[in-house]
Amino acid sequence: MDNKYLPVSAVTQYLKHKFDSDEHLRNVFIKGEISNFKAHTTGHFYFSIKDETSKINAIMFSANAKKIIFKPTEGVKVLVMGRISIYEATGNYQIYVEEMLEDGVGNLYLAYEKLKEQLAKEGLFDEIHKKPIPKMPKRVGVVTAKTGAAIKDIISTIERRYPVCEILLFPSLVQGDGAKEDIVKNIKLAENYNIDLLIVGRGGGSIEDLWAFNEEIVARAIFNSPIPIISAVGHEIDFTIADFVADLRAPTPTAAAELAVPNIVDLKNYISNLNIRLNENIYKKVNYTRLVLDTFKNSFILKNPMIMYENKKQNLDILNDRINNIINNKMDRITVKLSNMIDKIELLNPLNVLKRGYSVVYKGEQVVSNSSLVKANDELKLKLHKGIIEVVVKEVNNG
Repeated sequence: MDNKYLPVSAVTQYLKHKFDSDEHLRNVFIKGEISNFKAHTTGHFYFSIKDETSKINAIMFSANAKKIIFKPTEGVKVLVMGRISIYEATGNYQIYVEEMLEDGVGNLYLAYEKLKEQLAKEGLFDEIHKKPIPKMPKRVGVVTAKTGAAIKDIISTIERRYPVCEILLFPSLVQGDGAKEDIVKNIKLAENYNIDLLIVGRGGGSIEDLWAFNEEIVARAIFNSPIPIISAVGHEIDFTIADFVADLRAPTPTAAAELAVPNIVDLKNYISNLNIRLNENIYKKVNYTRLVLDTFKNSFILKNPMIMYENKKQNLDILNDRINNIINNKMDRITVKLSNMIDKIELLNPLNVLKRGYSVVYKGEQVVSNSSLVKANDELKLKLHKGIIEVVVKEVNNG
């Protein structure tokens, strides 16, 4: 009898199996209004989706919740996609949401993702193209609506943080027809005003309100601007194409102003610290120089400068002696060589032969070395060691 009664868990498991095995419940698209929304500390979203007559519980795990581009709140109309199953602990069926969009923005979201992917492939978001933000700009331009919280927040923040900075407003349409063209026009106009930095943005709003900053012509105008640009569109959770292509993204207009200029209080403190460090370095440098100077003043050489010259004099004497020795040795060798040469010359000198009683016979200017050159009655000259004798040849004997 009891075998026909099932435990609650068995029934729940059976129904869960039916839900999970139904192909039509694995990929369900639902639209409705958020109610009972709760963002858990784990990052999961718990809420319900309702219409005029019905309600379904929903859960969105953190991995998927991080992907949504709007802030889910009570009463917001949404489009969700997910699978329907049963939560066994309560036996209630619910939708496990994988994707969620604000109702009415599905086509805009698709257009946003398509343009984002296209520009990313072209490299417009690459860090290599990001221009550095000047640390202390003299003139900041702002492209935004001339009325509204955004411009007020930017002006008040800059004046409070860095009052020496000049602010130039380029009033522009920021939503609706003509907004994208007006934004582009003012970005280009700013190039003529010697701007150091440009803030482009607006306050918060729906995705439709912010859409001008998702337009391709605005993205390309920001990318091509020679002026560094900070994008400040909407609230912290809002991301537009302009944010990705700008040189720096600020979560809010106020944050953009804070990123654009330094805090004058911080600058004063920084300058004060620099002054202290400069004085300390000068003091250390002076003391070190004084120590070096004292070391030189007390050095043995400076107190006894002649010692340095005494060594030089002694070295000079040694060098002088070496030079003289070299010269004398050289002269001795030359003298000996010259004497030997003189002795050789003397040995060959014919006059020395005449000293021993020999004479030289000349016939005219010709030296007579053979009797065949002389005949009887020739007049000859006999050159002696001392003097010359003139003779006449009586007879020639050639034998």
